[in-house]
Amino acid sequence: MVRTAKPVSYEIRIRDDLFGLDRTDLFDAGATTDGRARRFIVIDADVDLLHGERIRKYLDHHHAEYEIYVVPANETVKDFDTAARIVRKIDEFGIDRRREPVIVIGGGVLMDIVGLVGSLYRRGTPFVRVPTTLIGLVDAGVGAKTGVNFNGHKNRLGTYFPADLTLLDRAFLATLDRRHIGNGLAEILKIALIKDARLFDLLEQYGPVLLDEKFQGLTERGNLVAQEVLRRAIHGMLEELQPNLWEAKLERTVDYGHTFSPTVEMRALPELLHGEAVCVDMALTTMIGWRRGLVSADDRDRVLAVMRGLELPSWDPLLAQPALLTAALEDTVRHRNGQQRLPLPHGIGDAVFVNDVTAEELLLAVKDLSELGSTRSGAHV
Repeated sequence: MVRTAKPVSYEIRIRDDLFGLDRTDLFDAGATTDGRARRFIVIDADVDLLHGERIRKYLDHHHAEYEIYVVPANETVKDFDTAARIVRKIDEFGIDRRREPVIVIGGGVLMDIVGLVGSLYRRGTPFVRVPTTLIGLVDAGVGAKTGVNFNGHKNRLGTYFPADLTLLDRAFLATLDRRHIGNGLAEILKIALIKDARLFDLLEQYGPVLLDEKFQGLTERGNLVAQEVLRRAIHGMLEELQPNLWEAKLERTVDYGHTFSPTVEMRALPELLHGEAVCVDMALTTMIGWRRGLVSADDRDRVLAVMRGLELPSWDPLLAQPALLTAALEDTVRHRNGQQRLPLPHGIGDAVFVNDVTAEELLLAVKDLSELGSTRSGAHV
């Protein structure tokens, strides 16, 4: 009988103006040789178009020896082939896996792929994350999960492998389109609904402002709100993850919105972004919670109104396919060790777990949502 334990620690650092020439945060993980850092960098293609020149200027200023590998990244290419191409490029560059962490600059999709590569390459190579999307800042960039889609299933292949260092710079959000800001706001709304009523109040009051200003804080009040919303969302996520990082306990409140959404998202590709699919899931389970008396009619309507204010969908035509929702729930049961362990909202700011949602109950919730829910306001429907 062999027993061993390995302590795990990783740092998440909020750092405005990360690529300012006087900043050295990007090199704090790893080491240098003769005062010179050597790094392999994977960057999202869109991010490279917008920020690549500045990032290269920063690396040159610090006399780094580097290679930048540009990857077009979205859910349709979140697969093992993309991961394998990155591995080949790392092999060509050649790294000292103990001293030269791989750096990933991009959104949640790319961070998941590179995280998987890091966990597999020579059985574990450190990496540094620089999220450039809102969903990356508050969700994909703060946990330990990695993964790629496989065989039509979301994140079917993956590992638990946290980055040594994650650097959060909200300046990247200024170049996101409005829809992708909303995409991240869906994951923030998740934290609000399951554990933080104050965060929900902020989204209810200032959600449209956060969308308009892209978390840049163009006014003093807007800046304070943006900072508080990000801080609450990130700390809320970490409070849930830290005592259960490896998911030994399968009742996880952060799984709220993630029971039906993986199936809906994969079936809807590329029509729904991840956060949008999560929002549809949350709207559906809010209806279940309302029918069970866990959510009042007033709170139900407040939740749907906030979703509209954040320009997120609370309905998708795929919900009208009972077999799809039943299959999604069955897959979740397999994933959660034979039980539903389905988180439902309990009012606003709390959650409970249930194991007895029925197909009939789902049909009623879908009917309620089709009458009360709405598609996203704005151009994209």
